[in-house]
Amino acid sequence: MPDEKSKVLLRARNIAKIYTDSAVPVEVLRGLDLDLKAKEVVGIFGASGSGKSTLLHILGGLDAPTEGKVVFEGVDIRSLGSDELAGFRNRKVGFVFQFYHLLSEFTAVENVMLPALIAGMPHQQAKDLACQALEEMGLMDRQNHRPAILSGGEQQRVALARAAVLKPPVILADEPTGNLDAKSGERVWSYLLNLNRRHGVAIIVVTHNRDLMLELPNAYELRDKRLHLIKELA
Repeated sequence: MPDEKSKVLLRARNIAKIYTDSAVPVEVLRGLDLDLKAKEVVGIFGASGSGKSTLLHILGGLDAPTEGKVVFEGVDIRSLGSDELAGFRNRKVGFVFQFYHLLSEFTAVENVMLPALIAGMPHQQAKDLACQALEEMGLMDRQNHRPAILSGGEQQRVALARAAVLKPPVILADEPTGNLDAKSGERVWSYLLNLNRRHGVAIIVVTHNRDLMLELPNAYELRDKRLHLIKELA
């Protein structure tokens, strides 16, 4: 019986992306392959404009590739109908973005509850899960605060709690520390990796910060429209 950690959770093959909404088509990705195993943490480094966000959106079903396929737990996500795809994004993938994307009129706990409520969970159960997630992020004393009175680091930890509240198999993090000062960024980075250690959540994190990649066992550079395994970071 294969070890659970050797199981491929997500497999991307021959991914290409060409944007044709301008006078000259723009090719962002070409022939890109990636395997993500269960409970694995993968870092993707790349310069601004290299296609990191595009790749994450394709892996998480927010965008479709021009060519190629993404298979998640044995299912080609392009074969899913719109409702099935929405369910996949809500239950199977947690998203974390550079600019938080919290709803300003909602409190921290209400923001974190959203994935559970969308999944049809009863209100109190959703709130209980949200409080657990906030407690893991050290934010229980901020649960009734709206985003406007939270610091950037606190807002990003709320976003992490929201991404993790349903314990999805994978979290996709797009420059999660890119909008933070060094101290806040280190704290968010620590909480993100702790989700992997405590719950076995697989993580793909993209960043233009090479130093953060030094902490990860599996790191790639996205250049020339493909992923290149980084053996040693200078």
